[in-house]
Amino acid sequence: MNYRAMVKQRFPLVENALRRNASLMSLAVKVESALMRRNIRRSTKKMKGSNRLVTDEAVRYLQQAKLQGLFDYQWYCDVQQCGFESELSAFSDYLYKSTFSAVSPSPAFDNLSYTKRNIDVFHERVSPLTHYLESGINEGRIISPFYPKWSPTDKLLINPSLKDLKNLKVAICLHVFYEDFIEYYAQCLKDFPVKVDLFVSVSDSNYQRTVDKYLGCLDSVNHIEVVEVPNRGRNFGPLLVEFGEKLLNYDLFCHLHSKKSLYSGRQQTQWADYLGEYLLNDHHVITKMLTYMVSNPECGIYYPTSFSMMPDWVNHWLKNKPHRGEFFKQWGIEDHSDFLPYPVGGMFWAKPQALKPLLEKVYRYEDFPVEPLPNDGSELHALERCIGLLAEKSGYRQLFYYPELGSFTHDQSYVFANYVNNAEELYHKLAPFETISFDVFDTLVRRSHFVPDYAKLKLGKYLQQQVVVNDAHEFVKARNQAEFEVRKQNNFQGDVTIFATYQQLAKTYQWDENTAHQYAEMEFGYDLEMIESKDEMVDIANRFITQGKQVYIISDTYYTEYQIVLMLRKAGVANGYQLFVSSEKGLRKDNATMWSYIAGELKNKGRFVHVGDNAVADAQLPGDFGLANLHILNPADKWQAAGWHNPLVGDDQLNEQLILKWGPLISQFGRYPFLGE
Repeated sequence: MNYRAMVKQRFPLVENALRRNASLMSLAVKVESALMRRNIRRSTKKMKGSNRLVTDEAVRYLQQAKLQGLFDYQWYCDVQQCGFESELSAFSDYLYKSTFSAVSPSPAFDNLSYTKRNIDVFHERVSPLTHYLESGINEGRIISPFYPKWSPTDKLLINPSLKDLKNLKVAICLHVFYEDFIEYYAQCLKDFPVKVDLFVSVSDSNYQRTVDKYLGCLDSVNHIEVVEVPNRGRNFGPLLVEFGEKLLNYDLFCHLHSKKSLYSGRQQTQWADYLGEYLLNDHHVITKMLTYMVSNPECGIYYPTSFSMMPDWVNHWLKNKPHRGEFFKQWGIEDHSDFLPYPVGGMFWAKPQALKPLLEKVYRYEDFPVEPLPNDGSELHALERCIGLLAEKSGYRQLFYYPELGSFTHDQSYVFANYVNNAEELYHKLAPFETISFDVFDTLVRRSHFVPDYAKLKLGKYLQQQVVVNDAHEFVKARNQAEFEVRKQNNFQGDVTIFATYQQLAKTYQWDENTAHQYAEMEFGYDLEMIESKDEMVDIANRFITQGKQVYIISDTYYTEYQIVLMLRKAGVANGYQLFVSSEKGLRKDNATMWSYIAGELKNKGRFVHVGDNAVADAQLPGDFGLANLHILNPADKWQAAGWHNPLVGDDQLNEQLILKWGPLISQFGRYPFLGE
């Protein structure tokens, strides 16, 4: 309903009064938009049902969409690789899924870009297209043609076959913390393509009645086992303690749990809707997936690609690296990459044999950390990221579903899908902010040979030639140990300078104070010699400086402000920025003290954005303080995104032969920190 047109028709005097008063008109527009969004939300939520009123709403939206050239029935069927019963059926499928998934209705309307450009639409949980038709078009909101930034290299063509699934032995594990999810699971399992046994863990024994009421009467359910469990181990605790060994008797199992909040902590349902849809509710997708897993013995685990409204860096180890060691040791996993595919949210389908080392072990609830757990950075978050790696270690492949193109794939490069950008697009993303902050290393400057410790090795080789030290590599170890000792003496508070480190190192080599200072300057000199510009990033920073924007440059470093200024000058960064260096401020990004300080100094946090390459220090942590951020790829990440193995890891980090061969290639390839430049 166009409320403005109704007021103009029925109450012309009111409409004239509004036009003469800008503030009243602005208020009226806001009220109108709110009413429209309420109507859209009501109809969209009911879209799965057969209510006649809802069907009429869908017909009306379909007619409007076709009139605007924004819904293409055949195109939608082709992209989603699904034959719908009718045009209205396909459109209703779009309306429902578009509230939580990146499906698009036609080549003329990109669902994801409209959602990301209009975050209020996402939080209202309405279909982007219906929002545009009802209010966005009148408000002048911009639409873009459909253009996915990522396309899988192996779009798997799967012909779903119920015949192949007839004798499949399937278990579904549901961990129910929120009782209202039980009815949702029942809706998903109605007319499910295979018979299943249910293993249900509940947080309250009173949920048994709800389980019996909604799940006990389903023809698709053979057997139900319900267990009340303590609030420990999140979803993995009940799965492994109660059901792990039993699952080894099945061909396939699915693990889901009730989830009500987004990664950011903001209460939303879209993430849960997304996972539930492509793991249980969309029977066309599920039948395809089951058919493929049955007919391909090497396929061991399945889950949809990461929720499109997650941060770009969601497929990263983040704070969880320190917690993965025990799992890697148990299962013999070796992985040096920072980005990885994993079932974000901990929900997936798997062949039990693919996860046998996990399922066959006997667990107790005491094996899991007690609540409350942090939003990230625990052994359970690490376990979630290890699931796919374990399947691969067991000799199986991972299968993903990419809703935007309706495709199944084994292509793991989707983890970098949001890092496709060019310099001009990057500039326009940052331009609306008043204060733009940049990291230094691998953001504005790069090292010609990529490896940060190469300057230390070069100094060590010089000192070895001068018979000051016995071995260059041992010198690097001693130098890094000296830095650690200084930090330890400071109780790991604040930061250290390169000069304090060399004064500590002097005790090992019996140098005097002046000699130690000289060698510290030499290390910096070797590093400065290798500093080169990240041209596109420096150009963007300089544009903002010359425009008079407030530009911050923030670095966690043992170098002094003066030394960092010399590096920035060499890289061509113009004067006119404000520098924050951890060695002199005593504050660091990676322990959040710098972000606490910055957040407190800003008059308007909403007008600030930070750009950097460290997913934790430059993205996750400032986000915890409500600071906008834009994560970029460092050279090693971009090298991995291209599908190449990084040779400069582990024991080869300081292999000079490899550094000289590969370092310049990695550094130059990573000069621009996005894909698709």
